[in-house]
Amino acid sequence: MAPLIAAIDQGTSSTRFLVFNAKNAELVCQQQVELQQMFPKEGWVEEDPREILQSVYTCMQRACEQLGRLHVDVSCIKAVGVTNQRETTVVWDRESGEPLYNAIVWLDLRTQSTVERLISKTPGRNKNHLRKQTGLPISTYFSAVKLRWLLDNVEEVREAVRNGRAMFGTVDSWIIWCLTGGRDGGTHCTDVTNASRTLLFNIHSRTWDPELCRFFDVPMDLLPQVKSSSEIYGWVVRACARVLTHVCVCWGGGEPQFERNWAPVWSSLRSRGVCESMSHEQLLFLQSSGPLAGVPVSGCLGDQSAALVGQMCFQEGQAKNTYGTGCFLLRNTGTKPVMSSHGLLTTLAYQLGPESPPCYALEGSVAIAGAVVRWLKDNMGIIQSSAEIEKLAAAAGSSYGCYFVPAFSGLYAPYWEPSARGTICGLTQFTNKSHLAFAALEAVCFQTKEILEAMNQDSGVPLNTLQVDGGMTSNRLLMQLQADILGVSVVRATMSETTALGAAMAAGAAEGVGVWSLSAGDLPRVQTERYEPQINLEECQSRFARWKKAVQKSMNWEVADNGS
Repeated sequence: MAPLIAAIDQGTSSTRFLVFNAKNAELVCQQQVELQQMFPKEGWVEEDPREILQSVYTCMQRACEQLGRLHVDVSCIKAVGVTNQRETTVVWDRESGEPLYNAIVWLDLRTQSTVERLISKTPGRNKNHLRKQTGLPISTYFSAVKLRWLLDNVEEVREAVRNGRAMFGTVDSWIIWCLTGGRDGGTHCTDVTNASRTLLFNIHSRTWDPELCRFFDVPMDLLPQVKSSSEIYGWVVRACARVLTHVCVCWGGGEPQFERNWAPVWSSLRSRGVCESMSHEQLLFLQSSGPLAGVPVSGCLGDQSAALVGQMCFQEGQAKNTYGTGCFLLRNTGTKPVMSSHGLLTTLAYQLGPESPPCYALEGSVAIAGAVVRWLKDNMGIIQSSAEIEKLAAAAGSSYGCYFVPAFSGLYAPYWEPSARGTICGLTQFTNKSHLAFAALEAVCFQTKEILEAMNQDSGVPLNTLQVDGGMTSNRLLMQLQADILGVSVVRATMSETTALGAAMAAGAAEGVGVWSLSAGDLPRVQTERYEPQINLEECQSRFARWKKAVQKSMNWEVADNGS
């Protein structure tokens, strides 16, 4: 068997563990666990970091079992990469290893009043005051604002900061710290792509910026070490070697046997006074990741950067759009950051090794894409499963003048308007659920068009082909609508797991692993489907103009709640 590389793909709605062949990028196996989101108040979105971690362990264990059924030796896995929902914020206790609060998810809106207070500190109340250093506006979207809210409102966090016990990170940092041993020597790090989404990171010096930390009043000792996207950060179960030794002793020496039912093992160990100091998470970790003990964790990319790598957009000017919970269009701008004057973000695309030059990207972020389908299913009961929306929308063939602006979490690029809320315009007695389903799919496409137009203006070079990936791209109606509305070719990779593939490529290419070549001549060829525009330009422009009119109707619905 050729060398294998595994990837942890920790997203907003689920966690997956995928294993790829390092020679041809073939997907060998995958496992997935859905995550529960919590909505304590309107606009608040949280997830339990313990559940996130448990989902990682569960996926790892199931994937190793699946490889066994495929008669593939788990020892063929040479490295693990991590890709993650980027701006979601976690603070935990370095001594106990326990989270100090739920993870605040990237699209959470509780920090709107915090944002307004921070903007009021800037000259001229300018939300772009920090853009020169960070490439980002001051927005509810980014991690520093969430961290500021935690410091202001959660006593457990404040106390841990006072006592020097608090650790901050995005989800990648939480996972890597736990995978490499947690409180018993785990590596507290992040990569440049995730760091560049915090508002605390200078994208030019590629370091945490003391001036930015002072602006947010964030102690720098909370922050993880920033590393490249492709290097060895640590080894799986490294810090659990002490426990593994006890397992060997308790079971008569030799190599430990990783059995499915570990309850008797823990009972036996604890009766001998072993493992009493280990946290529940570390025990679960040892239980489920034993077969991967000693495997290096050597790749880390925020999910959208991972998709850019997985789509092999290594050339300046190449772009991809990922359709997941949100929608994210990234365009490779090369080794120099391009500052947007049209509402886009400037971000680190990747840095594939400590000595490699970083690459930058322009990004347009849409908060609600696949989430609108989930809303139609879970909140409205219009469909029973997400897959049904294509058939329902196709039955109408048009929205018949109905326009849906799913600004459930405000509007991101190019508006950056947190006061916007979801709006449906153009309803008549003729409108039915099929028209609404069609309008929801069109909304995803219109939002992408707004971003692409801004990107063309910033770069000065119109894009004529858009590479796409993500769960929604299996919807062929959506893909054809996207080509029609953009007026450019849309190219979909038939192997849709490009985000995980990017993390695997980075991990496999790391120095000390070296089983995956990223040289242009060695990149695997990925099969694609191509969608060409089928409507005339005049019709496209008319529909887009009405969409933009609907967007204006969605503005200024909400004002900040000055309470916490």
